[in-house]
This record gives sequence, structure tokens and C-alpha cells, in this order.
Amino acid sequence: MQKLTCKNYRITAILLLLCLALECYAQPFPVTDSVAADDTAAYAVIEEDVEALSLDEDTVEEIFDVVDSASADSSEFPAHAIYNQIWHNAKVNPYEIRLVDTPDSAIIDVSGYHHPIVNRITSDFGFRRQFRHHYGIDIKLRVGDPVRCAFDGKVRIAQRSRTYGYYVVVRHYNGLETVYAHLNKLLVTPNQAIKAGEAVGWGGSTGRSTGPHLHYEFRYLGVPINPNDIINFTTCTPHSDTLYVCAANFEYIKEIEKIRFYTVKRGDTLGHIAMRTGVPVSKLCRLNKITRTSIIRPGQRIRYT
Repeated sequence: MQKLTCKNYRITAILLLLCLALECYAQPFPVTDSVAADDTAAYAVIEEDVEALSLDEDTVEEIFDVVDSASADSSEFPAHAIYNQIWHNAKVNPYEIRLVDTPDSAIIDVSGYHHPIVNRITSDFGFRRQFRHHYGIDIKLRVGDPVRCAFDGKVRIAQRSRTYGYYVVVRHYNGLETVYAHLNKLLVTPNQAIKAGEAVGWGGSTGRSTGPHLHYEFRYLGVPINPNDIINFTTCTPHSDTLYVCAANFEYIKEIEKIRFYTVKRGDTLGHIAMRTGVPVSKLCRLNKITRTSIIRPGQRIRYT
């Protein structure tokens, strides 16, 4: 009788253990607030790194797409038909349209223009440092100066990147987009309607910047246009009430695409590079703003076209 009782106790204990195991298995894995926060931070770092690449002021092509984060009704977005129903809150150029050879043209009303800030230009649109292209115009300012919107429109992007710092992209009802970079503080949010002359942020020197200034861009279908084609920066007004946009506005891209580089290897001289590329030493010196006696080092990039 005693043996039977012990056996019953053992069976009961085993059954209790099985019940406890099944109950634990049925419980969902706990996710604490700290874990969720860590995951969010990790994704934020990844997104920032991607944006730093894709928003490089010296790169025309973007790296890859990210998910469209617009939350409002697509019919509310400015010039939505022109932009093929694309509205993106993270990527400056999500359109992937090549305009340098386009047979199409557009007439854009720029009569409602408001200059973002009146001051002198510190860096113009075009090539700088021999082969890097600057896709906007830099305007000097003081930290905290209000930077104002060029035309009526809607804020598409308001965030921070490594290159632009705090920056804003506004799509306008006339079809243009404008970029305001290196701001000290953002005063707008994505999908917010904005009028010409309203402040998008305060001037600053965030991102890749050597001092307080506004990096100011005009874009059409994601591709930069030389601001001098649109604005007289002496009077801070448009050259005309209408802007004619065609392939000629994007001819500079062909010059960028011609650029080729040679990476210096150990033992290379300008003479060796000239022989390998078929480009005279004199032209190599001119393109790279060096002399025949300049020291070149392994890993250095030498432009040869």
C-alpha cells in the first residue's frame, strides 16, 4: 500500500511539472521597453548612415529606395501628376528620372518667389576642388537667422543627415522643389503646408559644413538646376516670371559623367600614370591642380578626363 502511495505521488508530481511547462510555453516572449528602444535606436543609426550616402551633395545618383512614409491623401500633394504620384518623406531624389537627354520641356511660374535669406554667396553652383560638383548655392548667414520658403508648397522632408545636417525639402505647386540645408533648427514637419516667406528653420552649420551658411538648391523631378538659371542673386529676384526648363538645364551632368580617376599604386609616378591613361602629364597636372614635382601617394585619386 505504501509503495502504491509513493507511486501516486510521483505521478502527481510529474503531471504538475507538465502543466507548468505547458503554461510557460503558452506565454508570449516578453518584450521590454528597453529592448524596443534599443531596436529603434539601431534602425535609426542604419537609416542615418543610408541617408548620409544618398544625400551626399557631391553625388547625383541615389543609393537605393526606402519605404514611402507619407501618411496623407496623395491627392493633397503639390504637382502630384508631374511627379508620377510619388511623395517620399526620406529621400531627396526618389524619382530616378534622367533629364539630360529629355525631349520634353516645361514652363514654370516663378512669379511668387521669396528669397530665403539676403546675403552674399560664398560658394556657387558647379565644379569645385577640381572634380567635385556643388549642386546648390551657399549663402552666408548667422546662426539663428530665419531661412524662408521660396514658394507656396508642402514640406516633403524635414530631418537630419550627415551631409546636409538639419535640412528641409519643399515641393511647390509650380513643380519645383527647393532644399534648405545646414540649418540649426527645423521649424516645420513633413506633410505640412507652407507659404512663400514662412520660415522653414533657423540658419546654422550642421552636417558637412565649415561655417554658418545656407546650402540652397532648386530641383526639378529630383535633378538639381543651377539656381543662377532662375534667380538673379544680386537683386534676389527671378530673371523672369516664367522659367523654361529643358534638357539644356541639365547639360552639366554630361561633364560630370566624363570624369574618370586613376588610383595611385605604390611606385607610380605622373609619367607612369600618363602612359597608362594615355593622358599627357601636363593635362594631369592641370586637371588636378598639381605640378610635375608634386608628391603623389598610394591610394590618391588622380583625375585624367
